[in-house]
Amino acid sequence: MLSKMLASAMRALPALTLMAGISGSAAYAQTAEGYWQGVQKAGVLRCGAAVAPPYVMRDPATGEYSGFFADLCREFADALKVKPEFVDTTWDNIVAGLQAGKWDVSLALNRTPARAMAVQFSIPAMEYQISLAYNKENPTIPAGATSVADIDKKDVTLAVMSGTAQDKAITAAVKNATILRLPGNDETRLAVVSRRADILVDASDTNQLFTQANLDWAVAFNPAPALAKQGVAFGLPHQLSAADVEVVNIFLEEKVATGHVDELIRKAVDQVLKSTQ
Repeated sequence: MLSKMLASAMRALPALTLMAGISGSAAYAQTAEGYWQGVQKAGVLRCGAAVAPPYVMRDPATGEYSGFFADLCREFADALKVKPEFVDTTWDNIVAGLQAGKWDVSLALNRTPARAMAVQFSIPAMEYQISLAYNKENPTIPAGATSVADIDKKDVTLAVMSGTAQDKAITAAVKNATILRLPGNDETRLAVVSRRADILVDASDTNQLFTQANLDWAVAFNPAPALAKQGVAFGLPHQLSAADVEVVNIFLEEKVATGHVDELIRKAVDQVLKSTQ
């Protein structure tokens, strides 16, 4: 009799185990929390911000952030129903800070393979390429220059923001020119204005702002072949699940498709141009 009862119990055991597994899985599904739910509990979305007009700008007097990626940070925070918080950083540290958990997203990060090994990316908010801006009266720049090879000369100095995608791209492309790495947007432009550097290496839209502000002497060209052509996106923590990344992607898809990102870019460009008049 005892042996029959034991046999019946053993036969029932797999079914009980299966039911326990289903029950446990259901409980986990009900209680598991995504990254953005954690942000909602904290009540704040921390955005790592390195200055690069018109993407991200910071008023030195007030500390107020502007630029179209700063606006997107605010709008994503609003979608999560939390407050945005900007964390000041540099382009040298914008990836490392995200890895260390100092903020939740990095703003205006170029999608590169090297960065993709350290962090994740959203879909691009816009496309990016690098241009070269210079003084058209500068005798060291050959007339009709169209490629990096044309300006890769020993007597040419290139100013670039340290740690940026354009820094990585120009470093890999030149063999003879001198690269002057500077910490920020203002310093690189001042280097060209003061003739400490011959060429400003930056995003094409950013260099367009520079040339528009200095129409009497500044020109720029997009080198062929392209020095770099990448998407500009939110940088996201490496540990985010596919579902968490999808939250950001769905947010951006609508903003891009409806033309809203283009509107934010035009607003940021107008702000920069007004500040230079």
